[in-house]
Amino acid sequence: MGWRGILGFEYGIVLAPLGPDISGPELVAAVANAGGLGLLRAPDWESPDYLRELIRKTRSLTDKSFGVGVVLAFPHEENIKAILDEKVAVLQVYWGECSKDLVIQAHKAGVKIVPQVGSVEEAKKVIDAGVDAVIVQGREAGGHVIGQEGLIALLPQVIDLLDGRDIPVVAAGGIVDERGYVAALALGAHGICLGTRFVATEESYAHPMYKRKLVEIDDTEYTNVFGRARWPGAPQRVLRTPFFEKWKSLSDHENETYQPVIGHSTIHCVEKDIHRFAGTVPNKYATGDIESMAMYGGQGVGLIKEILPAGEVVKRLVEGAQLLIQQKFSQERDFSSPAPLLPLPQTLSLSLSLSLFIYELSNQ
Repeated sequence: MGWRGILGFEYGIVLAPLGPDISGPELVAAVANAGGLGLLRAPDWESPDYLRELIRKTRSLTDKSFGVGVVLAFPHEENIKAILDEKVAVLQVYWGECSKDLVIQAHKAGVKIVPQVGSVEEAKKVIDAGVDAVIVQGREAGGHVIGQEGLIALLPQVIDLLDGRDIPVVAAGGIVDERGYVAALALGAHGICLGTRFVATEESYAHPMYKRKLVEIDDTEYTNVFGRARWPGAPQRVLRTPFFEKWKSLSDHENETYQPVIGHSTIHCVEKDIHRFAGTVPNKYATGDIESMAMYGGQGVGLIKEILPAGEVVKRLVEGAQLLIQQKFSQERDFSSPAPLLPLPQTLSLSLSLSLFIYELSNQ
């Protein structure tokens, strides 16, 4: 395995900050130990002391760097202060304004800031704000989807915005294996961000039934059935479970507010009731009618055939991408014998400027 990654990490593979707490310390540490960028998910309410504990627990499981994801649509100022005080490697933000002031604040703390965007217009704003990298989310993504364009159309447009600036771009949406990885590189991305594939790992905090559904169900749908009251205007891509198929035509005036409680869970150490149509996916602590809870998944879910250790997911992505490029795209291949496993060709490796960027962060 032979090419450098992004933001100081060995490989350009990012674990999405899976909500509400699916990407916990064990999963983040496993991805970090395998050479990727793992992102914890901050609570969707102010809980800075708890967040500090979460970061420190993760540090007890890995000596590698990692980051924390924050949804800006919810209260977050104290959480971000805690993240910057702890000086994690990366602050990832989503669904809100990644302002120049926030970028300056992060940089003063020595923290890289990486927003996720779903449109060219949003990408232009964050690039102009001086961010360190950009995650571009296509409509194929599971969970909450901020844009309307597919990744294959959106990603090259964002790449073109860079105009020579040394800002890594990470592709997200429907990617689960080495073929998606190589496709993203061919479109100009420097790395990939995966959510659904990492939900279906041994270390993920997802409920066992949720993990099984990711293996069993191949189809997803873009909808707004779940979490309308808590997070209005935030459509999501979900698995087409029997529950969803029954309720997918839910009237626009209905939401989870007056629905019956179908279960309970502990999320970031807080006891929560789960109402029908709530947008809360079942974590490992969830009890009740699990099959009637929201289950997010990206369009690539049909390619997930088994629950794997997170480190094995990273290993297969890297080795599989190298082998695929060598076998399918190398002009010098000798077709009389199997191709050896080689580093990515120079045409798909990262630029010298990105390597210097990596070196800078690695030595902080």
